[in-house]
Amino acid sequence: MTQTRPAADAIAKDGRGKFPKHKLEELRGRGYVMFCVLLLIVIIFSIVYFIASRGLTPFASQGVSVGEMLGGLKWAPEADTPRFGALPFLFGSFATSLLAAVIAAPLGICAAIFMTEMMPKVGKNILQPAIELLAGVPSVVYGFVGLSVIVPFLRDVFPGQGVGILAGGIVLSVMILPTITTVATDALRSLPAGLKEGSYALGATRWQTISRLVIPTTLPSLMTGVVLGIARAFGEALAVQMVIGNAPHIPHSLTQSAATLTSIITLSMGNTTSGSLHNNALWSLALILLIMTFLFVFVVRLLERRVKHA
Repeated sequence: MTQTRPAADAIAKDGRGKFPKHKLEELRGRGYVMFCVLLLIVIIFSIVYFIASRGLTPFASQGVSVGEMLGGLKWAPEADTPRFGALPFLFGSFATSLLAAVIAAPLGICAAIFMTEMMPKVGKNILQPAIELLAGVPSVVYGFVGLSVIVPFLRDVFPGQGVGILAGGIVLSVMILPTITTVATDALRSLPAGLKEGSYALGATRWQTISRLVIPTTLPSLMTGVVLGIARAFGEALAVQMVIGNAPHIPHSLTQSAATLTSIITLSMGNTTSGSLHNNALWSLALILLIMTFLFVFVVRLLERRVKHA
C-alpha cells in the first residue's frame, strides 16, 4: 500500500518534529549559493548602470556628439572650445592589442604544440608551470622592465625615443602569452587520441598530423585563446602607460608616441572634478572600453559555439 502524505511527512521528520540535519544543510547550502549568484548579478548590473549613466551624460546633456568622440582627432577637454576626439586613443588601443596578438599568438600556439605533441612530460612538468608563472607577475613589473630594457633597445635600433606602439605591443605580448598558451594547451589536450592514431595509421608523419589534422580541428579553440589575449591587452593600463609615450595623436610609425583609452583615463581621472564635462568624457571612454569587452566576450561565445557544433 502507498503511504499517505501525512505518513510520509511523519517519516521525513524526526521524533521532535524537525527536518533531518542533512535536509537543513542542503537548504542552507542552496540558499547561500542563490544569494551569491544574486549578489553577483546585482554587482554586474550596478557597474554597467553606473558606467553607462556617467558615460552617456556628455552626449545627453553636455553637448558632445558621438561622432566627434569616435571620429575626432583632437583631445583638448580644458581648452576654451573643448574638443573630445577619442580616435587617437581608440587607434592606440587597437594597434597595441593587435600587435601583441600577432607576436604572442604564434609563440603561444607553438609552445602549446611543443608541450602536447612533442615533449608532453617536459611540457606538463616544467614548461607550462613556468609560462603560467608569468600570469602572476604584476603589470607594473612588466612596465618597469619594458621601460628599462625594451625602450632603450628600441631607441638604439630605431629612430625616435623608443616609446610608442612597438614598445607597448612587445610588453603586452609577454603579458598575454600565458593566456594564449594555456587555452591552446587545453584545446590540444582535449583532442581525441583516436584522430591522431588514425592519421598515423594512414602513414602520416608527426608534422603532417599536426599541420593537417590537429591545428585545423582545434582552430576555433585556438582563436578563442587569441581573442581572450586581445581582450586582456585591450584593458591593460599601467604597463602600457609606462612605455607608449601617452601622446594624444595618431602615430605615423610603430616607434612614435601614442596613447590608449586606458592610459588617458588613468592619467587624467585624478585631475578632474566629479561631474565636470572632462570627468564625464573620461567616463565615456570607460564606457567604450566596457562595450569593447562585451564584444570580445560575444566573439568568444561564437567561437565556443562553433567548437560545440564542429
